[in-house]
Amino acid sequence: MRVIGIDPGLRRTGWGVVDVAGNRIAHVANGTCQSQGEDLAQRLLSLFEQLSVVFEAHAPETAAVEQTFVNKDAAGTLKLGQARAIALLVPARAGLDVAEYAPNAVKKVVVGVGHAQKGQVEHMVRLQLPNARIDGPDAADALAIALCHAHHARFSGRLSAAIEKAGEKAGVA
Repeated sequence: MRVIGIDPGLRRTGWGVVDVAGNRIAHVANGTCQSQGEDLAQRLLSLFEQLSVVFEAHAPETAAVEQTFVNKDAAGTLKLGQARAIALLVPARAGLDVAEYAPNAVKKVVVGVGHAQKGQVEHMVRLQLPNARIDGPDAADALAIALCHAHHARFSGRLSAAIEKAGEKAGVA
């Protein structure tokens, strides 16, 4: 299964792609889409176009996006929400289901602590993906989101298989 994690931002949207095969997770690619243009509409369009190219190049099978947290600056939160809409729209347009994870949930899965610092997250991403050349902090966060989703998807698959197996046994008895 190929997973893309997306860390939305209006200036920089990080992305990271990993392959999951059983218990093995391998780095595929990562990078940062930098918005271009003078006005908001142009910046959002540039993020959309760049992220669309990433999807075409790496063909993810599932996607995960970090949830937006509300901060004190309402205008900043609104702009981040618009960038997040692009991060949701591109995978939806590709026909993918999109999982959403709170920042603390990502940190808990990747670092083991829900209130980990950015540096700790990047360190743990580097430990889990030792051959990855990480494009920067936004790409590191996106890889953390992809790792979080990969772990959740693996667990969900095992849980579904166990429930199905238990159902089969119950039907036999």
